[in-house]
Amino acid sequence: MTTPGGTAVTIDDVEELAAEALRWLTGAAREAPDGSLSWPERPSDDASKPMLYRGTAGTIPVLLEAWRHFGDDAYADTALRAARDLAHRVDDIEDDSLYFGRTGLALVLRAVQAQLGDRASGAAADRALALVRSRFDGTRWGTLFELMGGNAGIGLGALLAGDADLAVLAVEPYLRTAEHTPDGVQWAHRPDTEARLHHVSHGSLGIALALARVGADTGRADLTELALAGAADFVARAEPQPAGGGEAGETGPDPGFLVRHSTPQFLPDLIAPFSYGWCHGPAGDAQAFRLLRDVTADPAWSALADRCWHTVTHSGVPRRLRPGFWDNNGRCCGTAGVLALACDRVAERLDPYTPDGFAHLLATDLAARATRDEEGARWSNVEHRASPSALEPRVGWGMGNAGIVRELLRFVRLARGGDPRYAFTWPDQPAVPA
Repeated sequence: MTTPGGTAVTIDDVEELAAEALRWLTGAAREAPDGSLSWPERPSDDASKPMLYRGTAGTIPVLLEAWRHFGDDAYADTALRAARDLAHRVDDIEDDSLYFGRTGLALVLRAVQAQLGDRASGAAADRALALVRSRFDGTRWGTLFELMGGNAGIGLGALLAGDADLAVLAVEPYLRTAEHTPDGVQWAHRPDTEARLHHVSHGSLGIALALARVGADTGRADLTELALAGAADFVARAEPQPAGGGEAGETGPDPGFLVRHSTPQFLPDLIAPFSYGWCHGPAGDAQAFRLLRDVTADPAWSALADRCWHTVTHSGVPRRLRPGFWDNNGRCCGTAGVLALACDRVAERLDPYTPDGFAHLLATDLAARATRDEEGARWSNVEHRASPSALEPRVGWGMGNAGIVRELLRFVRLARGGDPRYAFTWPDQPAVPA
């Protein structure tokens, strides 16, 4: 496989690129007087952010990944210094959610405790979860009511951080707030809009994913049944696919799977009705279907995940076909999130790795789009409506280097026949066996 410029990209090249990106990432850290480390969303920002989506909490997992991958204790030491900052921030932030708040901090601190034996991180995780519990109003924690910023994510995060009771407390309100539809149920992602979002990050499928995971792990059949009703509504929304793949519109024999972002369209002037990444597209839908497959042992979910993959691989991704199409390299909305699913399929032997396969194509595209200099490597996303359109490189998980590097390191291991497991398992991405 070669870059657009004609340069062949090897597995060693991808590993070297990841190491350069780690150098840029660690160089962007802010050091406090006590030696703790934190990261801003962008290097030019004045303040650091603690959150999982775009701050320090989302950077620690890639440090743990690098420590495992390279065997270099310097990465573990950096993760410990960053965890010290998170422990300081547990009491300061106002948000309690998984991706934007305190639950995400608790989950990462628990991982540092488990992997590096840091008792202070464990104590801070306990304190964070206790604060989350104390701020529950009986139904929700804030405006958002979904996976990234609301109950579903808090339930997932609490479950993986070792607090199953809090996990159940978080997701039980979905039993009484579900809106019945002709095909199942759905939920409002916030109370001040008529739009109903459908996919994993902010939509009903993400809520169904959390209900299924918490229900299965705690023996709550009512939660699992509600998850299946939410998934049934989502599946019924699939659009007819045009022949040969691509975006929805004309009917045809294509076996793919694609659902609109929302109904009616949320923020239509800003958001396209169809996308293909983890957040609002089939790359994320497939992760929910993988989870439902594992929970129910029903092969229908595997078939749906395969249909999602067909749509992704026939969509044109990762080519930038037109302004606004695939302008993102990141884990949430871009190429790294698709690479995560591609590597899951390699690990599960659904699409064995080959140098001309789709996983290598994605890694090659990321290599071609990296900026590399004496500071290291990093990626810029594009906003085609702005001038200049290239955005400042970001640091964290969702849109930045941390999320990209984590997937590149796993890709390298898989391509070499190594362990497909992450050092830190993301709560909405089902783990694969060793």
